[in-house]
Amino acid sequence: MKIHIIGCSGSGKTYLAAALSKKYNIPHFDLDDIQWDNSAQEYGVKMPVEKRNALLQEILSDNDWIIEGVYYSWVQQSFEKSDKIYVLDMPKYLYISRIIIRSIKRKLGIQKGKRETLKSVYNLLKWTETFQNKNLKQIKSMLDKYNDKVIWVTNKKDIQRIIQE
Repeated sequence: MKIHIIGCSGSGKTYLAAALSKKYNIPHFDLDDIQWDNSAQEYGVKMPVEKRNALLQEILSDNDWIIEGVYYSWVQQSFEKSDKIYVLDMPKYLYISRIIIRSIKRKLGIQKGKRETLKSVYNLLKWTETFQNKNLKQIKSMLDKYNDKVIWVTNKKDIQRIIQE
């Protein structure tokens, strides 16, 4: 089974990917780990494009995978190869609160994650607003040709239903 999950930051992509990975016993991959150089000393250093593309190709060559992330311009092949594409379009209050809570947990060392600053969290919140208002429309248009395998997820109940199916 090949599943692609896309949505803005804080929409529940990682949660859904982990739950489906456990349910189907297949690996899941966070596109942030391919887009960003997590070994860099500072926050926000991008992975070289050639390395990023090679890592994606390696994942796509497997029989089963779950890929999740916000990216859409360089993952067209993932959409093509997917059996299902979940688009998470959650309410604004939900993803904003999740982003803020997650950053606080990371700052306190309660949750593992990126080395965020207040400025990077602020920029993420601004970027997420752009993603929801602009990029999601582009994604919808891009995914129209895959309509038979695209599932729009608009609330927490949808996520629970998907996990329990």
